Amino acid sequence: MVEERKHSLSPSAWNRYETCPRMYWLSRQGLPKKTGMAASLGTAVHASIEDLLQIDLTGRGPAESNWLLQEGDTLLRKRWEEEKQLFHETPRHPNWKEEKYSEAQKQQKGAINMLLDHVGVQGLAHERVTVALWKKIQSLVIAVEGELVTKDGQLMGRLDLLLANVDDAGNLTGWLVADLKTGKPPQGKLKPEVNRQLRMYRDILLSNNEKAPPVQAQGWYTDTSSKWDAIGENVLEAAYEAWSATQPSDTPLDPTPGQSSCGGFCDWKAWCPHWWTWRHENKSLHKGDFADGVVLIHQYDEGRSTATVEECVPRNEFGEIEPTGEMRTVRFDGRGKESLEALLDAGHQGPLFLGSAMMNRDVWRVGPWCDVLPWAPIPDSGRP
Repeated sequence: MVEERKHSLSPSAWNRYETCPRMYWLSRQGLPKKTGMAASLGTAVHASIEDLLQIDLTGRGPAESNWLLQEGDTLLRKRWEEEKQLFHETPRHPNWKEEKYSEAQKQQKGAINMLLDHVGVQGLAHERVTVALWKKIQSLVIAVEGELVTKDGQLMGRLDLLLANVDDAGNLTGWLVADLKTGKPPQGKLKPEVNRQLRMYRDILLSNNEKAPPVQAQGWYTDTSSKWDAIGENVLEAAYEAWSATQPSDTPLDPTPGQSSCGGFCDWKAWCPHWWTWRHENKSLHKGDFADGVVLIHQYDEGRSTATVEECVPRNEFGEIEPTGEMRTVRFDGRGKESLEALLDAGHQGPLFLGSAMMNRDVWRVGPWCDVLPWAPIPDSGRP
């Protein structure tokens, strides 16, 4: 379907396009969205930090301390509950892991440590942070969760924090784009796609503000409270080329099958015949723990939550199936069981995509983390 809104390109969409144009195209087709705990945890932490930076401290004495931990946890819990609701409303989701809340608390504290570091304070216990110190941090905040859009509207992004860099005398020396990251910290340097994302934020800011001071962009990794500089040339020319190449179209973009696309975390496998062909030729279909496949259901025992399925392989490049005669027993539980029974209750017949199932065993397991979806590949000619 051609998108009605004006076409714009974000860093995440650009990265997806670079990984595989077909993956990017599929991500724009309104297919059922997928989420996971890592994404929800990260969003809750981000939002709670943004809330803390905008908290109204009017009426509190400047020397007051022992307030930050309670306020931070109250805001984090509020955002956590909001994310939990959105998580369950997302069509494709695993089980919610409430025990991950302690991890969110740790990540929030890591972000607070980096904000304190921005004003030259290291190693201060959070219960000793005064209202005056937090107001000093707030005074350096230029934007929180700010939308960045080029003047022509073609390139966009959403930065977490835009902070003022100041010298010892309090004079402005530049702007700092700080992007909070709750994932695994880098080894030695930023990943290329993260480096490019941060440079894109930097360069949009510079293009929109002719009299801007020097702009620095950093990835702030909350797990270790470490800051990583984005380094490199201006990326906007390359970004505009990607914008031109990703114009909305009813015709799918070409795929780039390979390990980084078909062998990695693609949320749109169930709609891509090229993924299936690559996996079959790569001999990785229906093999290993957390493996993917396409099967036919021959029998389902609801009481035992087990099914007899037949492995399928590609018949042609259009994603049509070729049953192999290879029969398997599959045990379904949790969200995997719910998804299967919802499809069967709706009258689904035909092949199913099983994503991230445990297939390296006599009885396969499709658990709460798995995808159970109709196998509905979109051919190169587009949707019927």
